[in-house]
Amino acid sequence: MERRPIGNSGIEVAPVALGGNVFDWTADEAASFAVLDAFVDAGGTMIDTADVYSAWAPGHKGGESEALIGRWLRRDPAKRDKVIIATKVGFMAGLAPDTIGPSCDASLQRLGIEQIDLYYQHKDDESVPLADSLREFDKLRRAGKIRSIGLSNFTAARVEEALAVSASEGFDRPDALQNWYNLVEREKFEGPLRDVALREGLSFFPYYGLASGFLTGKYRSKDDLGKSVRSSRSIEYLDSERGQKVLAALEEVAAETGRAMATVALAWLKAQPAVTAPIASATSLDQAEQLIAALSLNLSSSQVERLKYASA
Repeated sequence: MERRPIGNSGIEVAPVALGGNVFDWTADEAASFAVLDAFVDAGGTMIDTADVYSAWAPGHKGGESEALIGRWLRRDPAKRDKVIIATKVGFMAGLAPDTIGPSCDASLQRLGIEQIDLYYQHKDDESVPLADSLREFDKLRRAGKIRSIGLSNFTAARVEEALAVSASEGFDRPDALQNWYNLVEREKFEGPLRDVALREGLSFFPYYGLASGFLTGKYRSKDDLGKSVRSSRSIEYLDSERGQKVLAALEEVAAETGRAMATVALAWLKAQPAVTAPIASATSLDQAEQLIAALSLNLSSSQVERLKYASA
């Protein structure tokens, strides 16, 4: 299985990451465990979660995904050496220095691990100086509670500022970025943010890689939108010329490769400059198999360009 580095952290991961946002939400424990087992047994390595998952669900308060992953690891402790765990802080309570350490400890406890491999600032908190939040992250790294640092949902300018602050203060610099990016929303990464990632050697992990399921091909009309609780975003794609062209091109390449449209969409993402591993979630083994197939599918240059042209 191909391995790709996370910046200069010394950590390497397989080229597709498993998203944990659905764990203990739209995927119950049994389904989540089955997806996790299938992904890791097939050679997948990276599991991406956050302390906010899934606070939006009725009766949830956040931490449910981390706790489920912790239960999965306790069931088979040998799996810990096979996975790279990324989680995040700051979406709910911001990034005030006195919240970061306790939040990290709570994540470690829920996950049942001694060290988080990649710890993200989940979204930029401009009310807190970057020097203050990054100092807390550096303390966590020096204490051995985290291995590497990531920034999620940051603009290019703020990423550059974070790198400059890290250099001037003597902190370990961030190694990874996580932002929205897929075939129908390329402008969310391509441009200044991608330029920074390439120039600075930062690894990029795109989320919404399947455009909330639109790129799987399951939404072909507005009548299909009731198939998922996350389908509402697909309305704008269905109504756009770009969306229809992308679906047609995905169908064509899927037929050529004998793979599902979701697999092809993820393979296109992992072939893009600066992308280390697209993140995708699965609520069933059938969905997991499509994600897993993308680990080893390498599109031809012609197929990559065809999809790029359709999504322009």
